Amino acid sequence: MHSRHPLKQTLSLLALMLVLALPAQAIAGFPLFSDGSKQAQLPDFATLAEDAGKAVVNISITKTVQGGRVFRFGPQRGNSPLDEFFDQFFNAPRLPAPFQQQPREQSSLGSGFVITKDGFIVTNNHVVQGADTISVRLQNGDEYEARVVGTDPETDLALVKIDAQDLHVLKFADSDKARVGEWVLAIGNPFGLSNTVTAGIISATGRIIGAGPFDNFIQTDASINPGNSGGPLLDLHGRVVGINTAIIPSGQGLGFAIPSNMAQKVIEQLKTGDSVHRGWLGIQMQAVDEDMAQALGLDKPEGVLVADVFPDNPAAKAGIRPGDVILSVNGKAVEDLHALARLIGNMMPGDKVEVGLLRKGDKTTVTVTLEERSRNMAQAAPDEQHEGRVEPATRMGIFLRPLKKAEAERLGLLEPRGLLVTNVQPGSAAAAQGLSRGDVILEVNQTSVNTVKEFMDAADSSGDRPALLLVRRGTRNFFVTVPVVQK
Repeated sequence: MHSRHPLKQTLSLLALMLVLALPAQAIAGFPLFSDGSKQAQLPDFATLAEDAGKAVVNISITKTVQGGRVFRFGPQRGNSPLDEFFDQFFNAPRLPAPFQQQPREQSSLGSGFVITKDGFIVTNNHVVQGADTISVRLQNGDEYEARVVGTDPETDLALVKIDAQDLHVLKFADSDKARVGEWVLAIGNPFGLSNTVTAGIISATGRIIGAGPFDNFIQTDASINPGNSGGPLLDLHGRVVGINTAIIPSGQGLGFAIPSNMAQKVIEQLKTGDSVHRGWLGIQMQAVDEDMAQALGLDKPEGVLVADVFPDNPAAKAGIRPGDVILSVNGKAVEDLHALARLIGNMMPGDKVEVGLLRKGDKTTVTVTLEERSRNMAQAAPDEQHEGRVEPATRMGIFLRPLKKAEAERLGLLEPRGLLVTNVQPGSAAAAQGLSRGDVILEVNQTSVNTVKEFMDAADSSGDRPALLLVRRGTRNFFVTVPVVQK
């Protein structure tokens, strides 16, 4: 007997043939790329969050703020049912007026994670800084008083300790192997909402956001908010690849975490209760831009220009000079100022490092024994202005004269040398490059100059390239390139 619905029968047969023709993976729900390879599946976030969350803690602190005006966020107190919300999360006490001038107790919230079974906990320095009391709450609700073991403001890391045993712990991943596009999970305490889990990917690595001298952040689009600070950024193995520390409030999906490899080196030192020790070269650094690279004979901007060398410091003892370009440290290329700061800062005082240099067009290597980095290196201020007999202006648009002994002493120079800039012509090449009255030009194209003639002879040696000037401003040296107007 023939079917009454031949079209429906035909369609059913075709559907069966298509299913039989599909690969087994596709039937099982594994989509394929066009080349037949299997696409990656979404990770099991639930299991990951359940296991890792046991080691993530909520941190609350109280501290006394002396005086000052306290501006409230949100609506006026007493006028909104959201009063308690703002009181809790924006640290504004219930007041009859927009501000007050009396000492007050302030509270704030953050996150952290356990790294040892006996209660060492990692968090951010800004979470516990200035705290009078620190309270840590585990996922199971147990609360402990905590004490600060050590902090490092330059990386915004802190280590605190609670008296506990047999705690769940998190281990660190190798952040140098983190790849853009990899899945990550953030767990923390945003706005006091404990044990909040958000997922995303690594958006970028090596981000510099101006937070400190050792910026090297992992960027993620996993949702991070106030209160997430100090919490872990986890890979799919439940290991900490970064410590959440910063956000850009005006943007979405822009969170930043301290890489685990940097954090581990700091944390190991903090465990001793001592301050963090870092290597120190003893130089003033300057970036190499396109003009600077051309003046130095480099094919492209690379390395770090040594603007000055501090006497009796490691670089000076090793023979590094102003005008040298640092291209590598222990064979690793130095791309810019931040890279050099991180490389040296990650080493310890007493370490010997091989520093690759470019000096007047020739490459050389020196061995430097690092010393302790001081956080209180003097910052120079612009020097006072000087009057005196003025030499004719150079073709760069600056008036120069030799430096006097008293002026040299004020600049910290051992003897009078260089030429004082007594005036800069508006609109000149020198003015465009930022030279100003009171600057002292010590070298031109890495040749010392003490007269205007020496200055111009050295400048003329540039040919078609801009002249490279070593300038002293206050007690600091820096290089600048200035085009030379040809005769």
